[in-house]
Amino acid sequence: MFEIYDFEKSHIEKAQKIALMNYNEERSAVAELPDIISLPDLSHFADNGLGVVLCDGSDVLGFLCCYEPWDNAFNSTAKGAFSPTHAHGAAVKNREVIYKRLYQAAAEKWVKNKITYHAIALYSHDTQAINTFFQYGFGLRCIEAVRPLTNIECIPCDGIVFKEITKAEVIKVREMEKMRISHYAHYAESPCFMFKPLEVEVRDSRWFIAIDAETPIAYIEVTENGENFATEVSSMKNICGAFCEPEYRGKGIIQGLLNFVISKVKAQGVYSLGVEFEGFNPTGNGFWLKHFTAYTNSVTRRIDDWVLQD
Repeated sequence: MFEIYDFEKSHIEKAQKIALMNYNEERSAVAELPDIISLPDLSHFADNGLGVVLCDGSDVLGFLCCYEPWDNAFNSTAKGAFSPTHAHGAAVKNREVIYKRLYQAAAEKWVKNKITYHAIALYSHDTQAINTFFQYGFGLRCIEAVRPLTNIECIPCDGIVFKEITKAEVIKVREMEKMRISHYAHYAESPCFMFKPLEVEVRDSRWFIAIDAETPIAYIEVTENGENFATEVSSMKNICGAFCEPEYRGKGIIQGLLNFVISKVKAQGVYSLGVEFEGFNPTGNGFWLKHFTAYTNSVTRRIDDWVLQD
């Protein structure tokens, strides 16, 4: 008989096996993903009291946990909770039923803790999980994608210079970075309706730029790690920002720069390149999915505020 319990440390070992099985399912569909032997520790998910597990006797069939909640989720007035890919999982058989039982129990906990913005990272090829959360009112927000380090076909970029710049030289593209962030105004428009802060974010990252007549016209910013455990291996690097001046778009500049990035990181023993972007941004969606393969879909749901009324 299926029973729901609080997620505790005694469930960790079996839960990790399920999560790793789910990851390897996605890896069978997306070969560029790195081989992962073990997953991050789940102890803090047992400690925060917000997780649940579904068992059949002593067998763990699935689990659903989340990080500690944060205020003003996605720049809203709501408190939010996020479940990364390693913090949930379900057996193949009856997966939709398992996830439905898990979310019903977890959501009850979350709302009791005044968490009304729920976010869950799902594997892109796990149609059972995606169907389940779609039925429960979730919609797509972010996508993570990956590609092998093979060159992209693009038109020649005659006269354009590609180079990696040092951290001291990043100031040369700061104005372009500010322009990119100002350009985020389109995120506030339909269909995104998404707020983006105007301040420049400073990260420990590498910058690759395209130059025309000594003027930077495009860049790609790369970090060591992305937003999930699969991106933390040394064989994978991750794009955290990219921009091309509007008048240079459609001329193969960003594709040529991407090829330059690929050549540089490949020389360091890297095997794949990842990127994260908003799934409801038609411009980014169209570009990145043309050259990369999606492997996670992060979905969100905003619970109606009336549930918080006493």
